[in-house]
Amino acid sequence: MSIVRIEREDKASRAEMVRREADEPRSKVVRFGKDKPLKLDAGVELSPYQIAYQTYGELNADRSNAILICHALTGDQHVHNVHPVTGKDGWWDSIVGPGLPIDTDRFFVICSNVLGGCMGTTGPASKNETTGEAYGLTFPVVTIRDMVRAQAALLDHLGIEQLLCVTGGSMGGMQVLQWAVTYPERIFSALPIASAARHSAQNIAFHEVGRQAVMADPDWRNGKYLAESTSPHRGLAVARMAAHITYLSDAALHRKFGRRLQDRELPTFGFDADFQVENYLRYQGSSFVERFDANSYLYITRAMDYFDLAGEHGDVLANAFRNLKARVCMVSFTSDWLFPTEEARQIVHALNAAGAPVSFAEIETDKGHDAFLLDEPELFAIVRGFLDSAAKKRGVKAAK
Repeated sequence: MSIVRIEREDKASRAEMVRREADEPRSKVVRFGKDKPLKLDAGVELSPYQIAYQTYGELNADRSNAILICHALTGDQHVHNVHPVTGKDGWWDSIVGPGLPIDTDRFFVICSNVLGGCMGTTGPASKNETTGEAYGLTFPVVTIRDMVRAQAALLDHLGIEQLLCVTGGSMGGMQVLQWAVTYPERIFSALPIASAARHSAQNIAFHEVGRQAVMADPDWRNGKYLAESTSPHRGLAVARMAAHITYLSDAALHRKFGRRLQDRELPTFGFDADFQVENYLRYQGSSFVERFDANSYLYITRAMDYFDLAGEHGDVLANAFRNLKARVCMVSFTSDWLFPTEEARQIVHALNAAGAPVSFAEIETDKGHDAFLLDEPELFAIVRGFLDSAAKKRGVKAAK
């Protein structure tokens, strides 16, 4: 059997795994029947639906040590375990685990796949029980607030009335802020990282480029590719490549790749991946399509576009936080041009104006937006210190 054939069969098997994960994920699942519909901002009710999630650590007797982690656009619930599709370690293994800043020996950590996702929580790749086929574009458009409502339903199922902390980076940070607005009484503390209170015009523009790349792929089939056994993998790969550039900084790209050629001493004078940075982006695109659903990419980017906390409160951001009593720590990175520090400062000012207890940390780094996923000792120290303080203030006891 040729190497090319093996690679094709491996990719096909991974694509099938992704399809199975949409309905039968290899993680914990809670299903809500038609008697418990989820009311969406689009004006419709979703039922039945399910939420796929993972937990780490143990819940203590008074249920006071629970931490909810909210994942970013291309993340999922597999924070601190081997990913069932890629076989890679959890996406936040650097910060979550025994003895780490989010210490699973002390805290009960929860992470769920967002509504509209493709790793087991109901989304466009899920089977519509009415038709027996994947929802595709018949799935209702969802918002960040809808995602948070679904997470609240999960916490109700788990019997957790108040979280010790809710945290996450990027789109995860948006969910953290939405928790602070929608369920202020259900969080003791909040730790949004590398995020903003609204999606900027520039970020919406980047997302539109990605969506158009997906929809321009002839295999997208107007969103019906699963029913027609195709996959818009080329378009999704291009979308991922474009987005990945925004997660890095110019300094990080230059340090990592510069203008170095890929496995050659001279340029080919063609359009192969001559430069290392080209090869890197192509790898990012091809590996992404093996674990992510194209329609989910459309839906989740749209949810981020619609996010605007100030717009929902008379364009006065402080009004959004007027009922918040939880302590907040806002973190930004100096080289993050996707969610720049200035946007984090606006949130801090609004929290101050609303009288909420808030601290702010801007971390000096050239790693760009993705710094929250990387080895950043200052971030680790901030997260550990903030959670230690919150646990002490709340009187959190060990699970055993």
